[in-house]
Amino acid sequence: MELLLSRSQKNGLGGLGSVSFVLDVRARFTPEEQAAITKYKLGKEVLYAKEGLADKLAQSGLLKNLFATLTARSRGLILTSNDFVKGRAIVCKDIVEMLDAEAEVRKAADGFYGILVACREFGSEEVITYPRVA
Repeated sequence: MELLLSRSQKNGLGGLGSVSFVLDVRARFTPEEQAAITKYKLGKEVLYAKEGLADKLAQSGLLKNLFATLTARSRGLILTSNDFVKGRAIVCKDIVEMLDAEAEVRKAADGFYGILVACREFGSEEVITYPRVA
């Protein structure tokens, strides 16, 4: 798996208004990893959700929750492994928020890679010797 991150910024309408910071996120998977994503139906696995978003969604009603979830997905506030394949932009209000999002995406990619490794190792045996040496 390769995680591709690209940072950019965009100005408001006509160059007026505030600047937005954009983190473009995409991943490349090996054929083996892509097969595991398909086999184990991991495409809809949520890998990233903007901080505080889950709390906001939990407080809204069902219809509002559905609309908010769809809106959040379209704005890059929620990323699934399918989004990693297709590529998705996360729009942030400032550079600090973008850097926080980048750190969370990296952490999510690390976790998802662990899932892919586990998928690859199904049917095998792991031997752990004690006492463990660091």
